[in-house]
Amino acid sequence: MKAFSSKYGNALEFGHLIGGEEVFEGEVLERRNPSDLQDLVARFPEGTKETLRRAAVKAREAFREWSQTPAPVRGQVLFNLAKILEREKPTLTRLMVREVGKTFKEAGGDVQEAIDTAIFFASEGRRLYGQTVPSEMRDKELFTFRRPLGVVGMITAGNFPIAVPSWKLIPAVLTGNTVVWKPSDDSPTLSYIFVKLFEEAGLPPGVINVVFGGGKDSTGQWLVELMDEGLLNKFAFTGSTKVGRWIGEVAGRNLVRPTLELGGKNPLVVMRDADLDLAVEGAWWSAFATGGQRCTSAGNILVDAPIYEEFKRRFLERTEATVVGNPLLHEVTYGPFINERLYQRWVEHYAWGQEDGATLLLGKGRITRENPYPRFLGDPEAGLYGWPTVWEARPGMRQFSEEIFGPTINLVKVDGIEEAIEVANATPYGLSSAIYTNHRHWAYRFKVGIRAGMTSINNTTVGAEAHLPFGGVKQSGNGARESGIWVIEEYTYWHAVNEEYSGKLQLAQMDTGYVSPKPPTPWGEILGF
Repeated sequence: MKAFSSKYGNALEFGHLIGGEEVFEGEVLERRNPSDLQDLVARFPEGTKETLRRAAVKAREAFREWSQTPAPVRGQVLFNLAKILEREKPTLTRLMVREVGKTFKEAGGDVQEAIDTAIFFASEGRRLYGQTVPSEMRDKELFTFRRPLGVVGMITAGNFPIAVPSWKLIPAVLTGNTVVWKPSDDSPTLSYIFVKLFEEAGLPPGVINVVFGGGKDSTGQWLVELMDEGLLNKFAFTGSTKVGRWIGEVAGRNLVRPTLELGGKNPLVVMRDADLDLAVEGAWWSAFATGGQRCTSAGNILVDAPIYEEFKRRFLERTEATVVGNPLLHEVTYGPFINERLYQRWVEHYAWGQEDGATLLLGKGRITRENPYPRFLGDPEAGLYGWPTVWEARPGMRQFSEEIFGPTINLVKVDGIEEAIEVANATPYGLSSAIYTNHRHWAYRFKVGIRAGMTSINNTTVGAEAHLPFGGVKQSGNGARESGIWVIEEYTYWHAVNEEYSGKLQLAQMDTGYVSPKPPTPWGEILGF
């Protein structure tokens, strides 16, 4: 690794981390500050398939020792990591603002989630419980144990560059697995430093190997293809539903169990009895936090007919007060698009809305000097920034159903709780959801009727706590869950063990000393019934 001066601080040049060594090979890529593209943040190599193979071999070598390390000792490494992350939180927060364009508030929360996850799983090293099971035989005992799967391939997105990788890396290594990680090419510096902090915490070389690069026709695709070579025992992915389907196909033909955390088009319902001030604030944050670049961002706000016009008026007023700009220099609601690909996808949705007959209430595409946004701070030409955009839409429209991943929200009128649930379930996704109501029965009907992995009542669609399961249904995932104790199922298998002490062969179901019932007593006759 070496550092050299750039616009907002030093840029770093670094290599892949394989078996504890830094490897400089592959075409050199760059990451620039999305808020100001003149600021070079990092130079890093693009890993080849051979780079990945070497990383997988190193991971398998490290697995032999790491899997035999007592789980409480593995947990101690995570406790060390939590303390190191707390120490480095200010540095990681500022770097995240610079490298991916998040605000300081959100970046700090991102790092804190990794701290919380490390603390939670540090103690789980003493609670990787199995069970003792009674045998049907004498002088015999039965047990179950959790065992690590082996080498895990991982791909993560750049919108949560520390939190989401921590959901995967931390439970994977706690349970005794080793990892080949391909982080997002939007956050290489954060990923490199994160692994170095694991090493400082005491993680042995080769337990986490990081290989940098892109996605399609690049390092990410080649990592997935290693499943076909038998080099990976597990795969974990955060990203689009389209890519997740393909990973699921590759995993399926190799009998590898994937963890797929995919897209969302999350409904937020506002019922006629809701606290409108609270609902407006929650809907606004659900729509525009991180510039809508979250899988849990609200996609459709479903508003009960009697309050629709009043909610729309208040929501537009709140949205018009949204501050956009360079988060490194100004206090803003959200910053730039993380990359050009997401921006180009977002621009397309304006055409979708026009073609489907949706009504544009607010929004004019990219913010530029010629297309200014009144509450923009900084130079709009320095990065790719989008207007906060609000539509009136209906079920069946493309923008109602498809994930957009940008600062865009649809208002949809519904009439009553039954229609609200029906419309909320009308997209292909099922990740997050929310309802604002003070009617206990409506809240109950929603939480049992919604098809989603997560539901908030009088709260936002975004935000996750480290000890709750995270994941979706339908096209939002394959049923796997991350965070909390539930994620341990994704990185272990159950091993059943029986121990025979009798000194002879005892055959279950055949030599079992079952008790036969005695002849029945005619109680009815005795009682005269």
